[in-house]
Amino acid sequence: MANWAMATAKTSRKPPSRKDATNLSGMSSPMAVAPLRELPIADLIARKLQEDIVLGRRHPRERLVEQDLCTDFDTHRGDVRLALFELEKMGIVERIPNRGAIVRDLKPLEVQGIYDVREELEVMAVRILPFPVTDAEIASLEAIQHAHGKAVDAGDLLAVFHRNVQFHRALFGLCGNTCLIETIESLAQKVSGIRSYAYARPEALNDARRDHIAMIKALRNSRRDDLINLTRRHLKPAVRAYVDAYRQRFGRSASEI
Repeated sequence: MANWAMATAKTSRKPPSRKDATNLSGMSSPMAVAPLRELPIADLIARKLQEDIVLGRRHPRERLVEQDLCTDFDTHRGDVRLALFELEKMGIVERIPNRGAIVRDLKPLEVQGIYDVREELEVMAVRILPFPVTDAEIASLEAIQHAHGKAVDAGDLLAVFHRNVQFHRALFGLCGNTCLIETIESLAQKVSGIRSYAYARPEALNDARRDHIAMIKALRNSRRDDLINLTRRHLKPAVRAYVDAYRQRFGRSASEI
């Protein structure tokens, strides 16, 4: 069962209450665009639960009991239900009749299907991305990647997650196709819960850092074929790590359902 062990961030699992909500930082969902002090408590709850799922603090099939969450976050059921609804829309949480909400259990075939679509859409984005990329755009990506690299070195998995999301949002944003960008981000959110399996392998984080640096180099030199190949390669490790862990825990037959 060792390979099923989840990555653990340096941050505490202690959930934010209304009192300390404004101290939270970063968010991968669309609600991130608003200043934190302006975010309603439901959005802050959704963010904290998403982070817990991404970092493996909450596991697939784990129940998310409304009353427990009300106590944890020092709030009422309305806020909790809104948060769970947002996570359900993102594909991270599933509601089951007569059981309530659980962390969504993605089957390996489902994950592979989503990643197959992600790969083609992300390749489309870098294929239509206009060259040459400006110096300012390159500098922005380099700054994000510098922060990502510092997080990798520090073992700060929460920061690694947010900076990785920020990097790819900036990269694919260069294509200029709003519909394509939103679809890519929606699919990435749907499988964000499998990130902890790749994060459990330190070499995977270093590989991701090298890929980011190589992507920036390909952009600077207008080498589209290199960028396409890197985009395809970059998606593979997370799927392999998740499928291997799922098979070890539930058996090969369960992973083929």
